[in-house]
Amino acid sequence: MRAPELGPVTWRKSSRTTGNNNCVEVASLADATAVRDSKDPLGTAFVFTPSTWSGFLEAVKRGKLDR
Repeated sequence: MRAPELGPVTWRKSSRTTGNNNCVEVASLADATAVRDSKDPLGTAFVFTPSTWSGFLEAVKRGKLDR
């Protein structure tokens, strides 16, 4: 899904972003979460169901995705 097709949404970055525009942005939709590359705001946005997104966040919090 291209970002403009999402309609008016508010994109946000992590509070830990250093300002170098090298991060992802997240937007809360009515029934999903969208993620895009901050360097390409008109590029592809990936859209996740609530259960997939919460599973991803839980894995991050538990360190399951650490290198």
